[in-house]
Amino acid sequence: MKVKMNDNVLVIAGKDRNKTGKVTRVLHKADKVVVEKVNMRTKHIRKTQTGPGSKIQYEGAIPASNVMVVCPNCKKATRVGYKKLESGKKQRMCKKCNETLDKSSTKK
Repeated sequence: MKVKMNDNVLVIAGKDRNKTGKVTRVLHKADKVVVEKVNMRTKHIRKTQTGPGSKIQYEGAIPASNVMVVCPNCKKATRVGYKKLESGKKQRMCKKCNETLDKSSTKK
């Protein structure tokens, strides 16, 4: 999966199209991601003897194919490419500006 936690993404399909947000969870087995304030769901909690009923809103998961990573350098939604480093590791890169998308490698 080309999307990682804390990436800024743009939703490109579905009812929340053109919304942007930060990825809070990545569900690898289901190939889905959870994005802040996107695909909001409402859960109704039944009242009990100890407390009143309530409504809880939470973010639902959306397919990873419905989001595009927003490059932190050029601020555009882009496809993700890979570049091999001398150490043998792969590094994610923006296809539009050829800059790195991984924050850990930019600090070095």
